[in-house]
Amino acid sequence: MKHITVGLFVFFVFACKQEVKINKLERGEYRALLKINETVDLPFNFEVVSENKLNIFNAEEVIEVDDIIYKDDSVVIKMPVFEGYLVAKIENNKLAGSFVKAALNRTMPFSAEKNEQRFNTVTSAKHDVSGNWETVFSPDSKEDTYIAKGIFSQKNNIVTGTFRTTTGDYRYLEGVLEGHQLKLSTFDGAHAFLFTANVTDSTMVGTFYSGNHFQEPFVAKRNDSFELPDADTLTFLNEGYDKVEFSFPDENGTMVSLNDTRFKDKVILVQIMGTWCPNCLDESKFYSEFYKNNKNKDIEIIALAFEYVKTEETAFKNIKRLKDKTGIVYPVLLAQYGSTSKVKAQEKLPMLNHVLSYPTTIFIDKKGEVRKIHTGFNGPATGEKYVVFKKEFEAFVGKLMSE
Repeated sequence: MKHITVGLFVFFVFACKQEVKINKLERGEYRALLKINETVDLPFNFEVVSENKLNIFNAEEVIEVDDIIYKDDSVVIKMPVFEGYLVAKIENNKLAGSFVKAALNRTMPFSAEKNEQRFNTVTSAKHDVSGNWETVFSPDSKEDTYIAKGIFSQKNNIVTGTFRTTTGDYRYLEGVLEGHQLKLSTFDGAHAFLFTANVTDSTMVGTFYSGNHFQEPFVAKRNDSFELPDADTLTFLNEGYDKVEFSFPDENGTMVSLNDTRFKDKVILVQIMGTWCPNCLDESKFYSEFYKNNKNKDIEIIALAFEYVKTEETAFKNIKRLKDKTGIVYPVLLAQYGSTSKVKAQEKLPMLNHVLSYPTTIFIDKKGEVRKIHTGFNGPATGEKYVVFKKEFEAFVGKLMSE
């Protein structure tokens, strides 16, 4: 009798295990929605290439995701480089769950189903927003107001482009102009942005949503001659300082400073950045490629990471993930963890008048003198501005190396 009971127990356990169904993503194009509030959704598109790979699309950007884990009826989609991930149950080829950024205690409701459209449209566009727009965010706030330059291209009712600010750009935005309503979105695992606006031939009045935790108004007017302040003039050395000095640990716990032998008689680029920052990722990819092509010349790059995660261990894990994903071979030091406060960052680098932006790059010549400090980064989403930046960067660094 005992043997029969044990046998039945094993059978039922095995049977129960057999009944557990592993639902997996089905190939095809999907429309995802992140819920900002009860009435506003942020859409983006992705394509499932195989059960273990998908691509997320934002205009010309394609983000390849290959860290996908299944358990029972659920899937966890881990984003490359950034800590954000999607977790959802799969039922009838539909997904329902959350977008999670654990270190910041942030979640957004997430859903997805097969659909090729980013924004569902009924009405054709009443205007064409192609061109440049002089923009002010939070125009009625003395403390929070800032300027930007909208750069858009429109074909029928499809709109792509970005907003450039003095601290960087809002990366690849994609959306529609339906009637008088402009809707643009982007999602990259770090940020989820939605811009909505009422448009006339020459004005925009709208709202910018960053996830479900922040929103602000903006206004814009068409102005083809508008330009932002020179990014090389916004950050500078405080009076009384003529050099940059610091000492921060690398992943091995070794303290690294500009006095180390490897930096002697070299042109040095000091990159102030964070692994959580999409503009920093764009810049890091560019710097990584440039460094590999010029590593036998008199140049070194050193990155200082300012991380919001709560522990040093997690911060270094994020740094390693960034280096692995982008192929960075130059040092990435941990300058700060537990906060990305720019005020605290400036305390770590008191020779600077402020840390206005992640990223910021300090250009140092072979004599150790600061020749330029560049605030922000105009990434590939800015189109022609990015092309101009690369040419100017290579010319300036080439001049420093030849001295």
